[in-house]
Amino acid sequence: MTAITHRTIQTNGIAMHIAEAGSGPLVVLCHGWPESWYSWRHQLVALAEAGYHAVAPDQRGYGQTDRPAAIDQYTQLHLVGDIVGLLDALGEETAVIVGHDWGAPVAWNAALLRPDRFPAVVGMSVPFSSRGDIRPTAGMTMAFGDNFFYILYFQQPGVAEAELEADVTASIRRLYFAASGDMVHSPQVLAPRPMAGTRFLDNMPEPEQLPGWLSEADLAFFATEFERTGFRGGLNWYRNMDRTWELMAPWRNAKVTVPALFITGEKDPVRVFAPEANIRSAVPDLKDLVLIPGAGHWVQQERPAEVNAALLKFLRSL
Repeated sequence: MTAITHRTIQTNGIAMHIAEAGSGPLVVLCHGWPESWYSWRHQLVALAEAGYHAVAPDQRGYGQTDRPAAIDQYTQLHLVGDIVGLLDALGEETAVIVGHDWGAPVAWNAALLRPDRFPAVVGMSVPFSSRGDIRPTAGMTMAFGDNFFYILYFQQPGVAEAELEADVTASIRRLYFAASGDMVHSPQVLAPRPMAGTRFLDNMPEPEQLPGWLSEADLAFFATEFERTGFRGGLNWYRNMDRTWELMAPWRNAKVTVPALFITGEKDPVRVFAPEANIRSAVPDLKDLVLIPGAGHWVQQERPAEVNAALLKFLRSL
């Protein structure tokens, strides 16, 4: 079986841990929250065996990569800059960039800001959203009113950290199950709840057993990483949504014009934010929109064979 190797590179002022496999054209895999390079374990091997150099970093704030203390060091410009620097460290001019969950905005924005370096893009679960005229948190407040919304809950430093870090293993287990296709009513993860006294994990049940795609060893890997690092680094990505919006003013209503693919799970609760018409409008060269039956939010972990097939079909078409 193809081996996954590890090393640390220097990029954009930080030390970044990367996992990699294979040789050939470069494909960079950007993970989401709360995950790490390990969420791409199935894709690293499949891409390598198909003739690609697959690289999955622990992104800024995660795993074995540096975690700057200042909240303002986690804007999309920092995160895209990290990946540009990753290409430079590898001696590569271009790469296809793939992102899931929070990694998807990194991938979309990399293709938007540096199409010379990222001439094709794959987003998973989170669609591209052009920079509009309403500050993100203001729009969320307008939309949710007095109801709880997790992104607004995450804005206050220390609050979500205290909840999630009280029992890291249980937090990861409940969140992964609740947003997966194994949850009978996964959209209820985002169902309206009163703001007062509500916490993030309140409507995420403890599963009777782990879903088939997540072994005890997998859960232990993720939990061990967050036991060591805490959740602050990843949560700081949420705390920069307004700051990124301010910095992205020159790209108001801009579209991603490079060839693109979007993959999402049929039962992903985030689908309520991803109408197909909006995606096709914002990404005019969208080659395909792949809906994976039965999959929830953690699509590349839940349905690796289907995701790998879609990825390879797109890569070969380039």
